[in-house]
Amino acid sequence: MKRAIKARVVGRVQGVCFRVSTQAEAVKLGITGWVRNTTDGDVYLQAEGFEECLEQFVSWLHNGPKFAKVEQVIVESSEASDSYQGFDIRN
Repeated sequence: MKRAIKARVVGRVQGVCFRVSTQAEAVKLGITGWVRNTTDGDVYLQAEGFEECLEQFVSWLHNGPKFAKVEQVIVESSEASDSYQGFDIRN
């Protein structure tokens, strides 16, 4: 069953290829949605996929790419809309 999440990743997550790495991980897991930097230095994303894939994705978010220092991942469940074609990086 597909589900959706909204997540905010807090820490040193900008300037360390976090969005590009997040996109690559999402594509690898078959997850659709988008990711963007926030003005306060966090990364925000919305993602949809199968439960097991989203669990793996959220687990990956807790570490992120090599140079990231993730302090917190805040995840909120939401209804899947099936409106995303791929996984985009937004500005």
